[in-house]
Amino acid sequence: MEPLPTQTPSPSLTSQVLDNSTSTTHNTSFDVNIIAANDLMSTANYIYSFLAALSLVSACFLLYSFIQTYRAQRRIAWLDCLFWAFCGSQLLLVFLSMWSVAYRPAYLVATPLACAALSFSINMASLCGLLLLVLMAYVLTFDPPSHALLRRPGVSVSLVALASVLSSVVLAAVRWPNQGVEPRCIIDPLVNGLSYAVAKLCLSFIIPCLLLLGLLIAGCVRQWKSRGRFLSGSEEGPVFLTLAVVLLLCQLFYDVVLLRETGPKEDSLVYKQALLSVAESVLFTGSALSLLLVLFMHRSCRESLKGALRQLRDCCRSLGGTQTHRHITAPHIEITDTLQDFNTFS
Repeated sequence: MEPLPTQTPSPSLTSQVLDNSTSTTHNTSFDVNIIAANDLMSTANYIYSFLAALSLVSACFLLYSFIQTYRAQRRIAWLDCLFWAFCGSQLLLVFLSMWSVAYRPAYLVATPLACAALSFSINMASLCGLLLLVLMAYVLTFDPPSHALLRRPGVSVSLVALASVLSSVVLAAVRWPNQGVEPRCIIDPLVNGLSYAVAKLCLSFIIPCLLLLGLLIAGCVRQWKSRGRFLSGSEEGPVFLTLAVVLLLCQLFYDVVLLRETGPKEDSLVYKQALLSVAESVLFTGSALSLLLVLFMHRSCRESLKGALRQLRDCCRSLGGTQTHRHITAPHIEITDTLQDFNTFS
């Protein structure tokens, strides 16, 4: 009996089956990466949304404190003016970050010009806050006289705004040649290239950090020679140091992630975008934490908060007392004398 002939599959059919299995495995891994990236972005977004809500509430208390201070004194100290301007820049940054809260893990769909304008505004607000910290360090270090030009709040804030606008223009000029037609609106797309990441690292972290360190070292040396206290001798010193550390750490994390993910790496684009989204949330978290820190650490803001809480407590107590004794009525005795009664007794 002759053996039955075995049917061998053709090479083309075998290669097609292998290609189908490989593509199926690749699609499955790609879907898993997308799900993991969306989970990471959503978690970071939830945490930032909570902090952003707290920062908006604290901004209302800061506005109340500003109004109370101005009504009591009819003038604002120069350093307090810088603190209010700093809070305004951080509040603007929180408002500009609302697109991140509203659309993540997806992205806002806008024209390239609108996305560039949003990125320009965020860069300007962020740089404005850092430069205001530099100006605070200059005030705490040298304490310029009252007739100095920088002692005028309008002049100092205008110079800070002009410097931040010029720095944002430089970043926009570096960004524009690499601007693509991507409909998704991202603050700093990875297609901007390594030059944009290096420029942003220099303008948003290295230069402000060097200026702050130089001013702080100069202040320490000056106070050491005069045998005085530098930052511990002023009420605003601890607040300034805390704000500077928080903002610089958040800015450093964002710039390092942007520089790392822009370079030539083997990571997938989905993973890079997810990590950059988390870094954006960290950057905006620095602004939200700054508003909370000013509220709880600045003396006048803290006293205004205590006064508001005290008034709220007294109001709640008065309402509770009214509800408790609302059915108790005091006795009312009315005595009336008539002319007839008077004649009778007389």
